[in-house]
Amino acid sequence: MRMTETAICVPITYIEQIFKVPNTMTEIEQFISAKIKPEFEPIFSNFRDLIKKKFPTLQEEMRGGTEKYYGVPVYRQNKIVITVSPTKKGITFSFSEGKQFEDKHGLLEGVGNKTLNLRISNISDYSEEVLVYYIRQGIEIDDKKTTTR
Repeated sequence: MRMTETAICVPITYIEQIFKVPNTMTEIEQFISAKIKPEFEPIFSNFRDLIKKKFPTLQEEMRGGTEKYYGVPVYRQNKIVITVSPTKKGITFSFSEGKQFEDKHGLLEGVGNKTLNLRISNISDYSEEVLVYYIRQGIEIDDKKTTTR
């Protein structure tokens, strides 16, 4: 009796996990590639550059993620200050303590008890000045909460 060869199809990611093949893309880069529409990538890219340049104390990481829902990038100092979520219409920046912010630009939205959102749907609406204004407030509140405990 002669044995025949059969091919087994295994997803590449499974093989990478078994053999610990390094993935050259970070989790955030994978997220950008998989979840952010190409027309909104410049918004998120500019935001990431801003964080690295002006707020290096904020740590970028992925949070959450289940079979049903994907994880999202968050930026934390002591606690989460900003959560970034892509939508079909743009990018939403959720400020964890946004209800405590002064909002001289009148751009924050939301009805929650704590979080308010800034939605940007076009790169021409992206303003570093506006984001810096909100991010600074988020960091100040985060620092105060940490020192008062």
